Amino acid sequence: MAALHFSDADFKEQVLESKEPVLVDFWASWCEPCKMVGPVVEELSEEYKGKLKVGKVNVDENPEVPSQYGVMSIPTIMVFKNGEPQKTIVGAQPKDEFKKQIDEVLNS
Repeated sequence: MAALHFSDADFKEQVLESKEPVLVDFWASWCEPCKMVGPVVEELSEEYKGKLKVGKVNVDENPEVPSQYGVMSIPTIMVFKNGEPQKTIVGAQPKDEFKKQIDEVLNS
């Protein structure tokens, strides 16, 4: 399963109203660190299939949601549970760090 693509228009339905936790990757096509994180996000979508919805928001095409959540730097990864952001990770990180943060939310 590839990461989904969320937009300003469907963010509420896809993320905030989701029954399962959601990882959101805020990114842009011109962002070099985003390009490094992209494949990791795809791997996480496979590894957490059935436990976590994984998607991306292009901040250039969808400025409302990033602004609403105070996203100032990209990549920013946010993990939502019950419609609320639980974890925010800014910048490129090792895959193990993402997994640690995800697991904390899933086990809470």
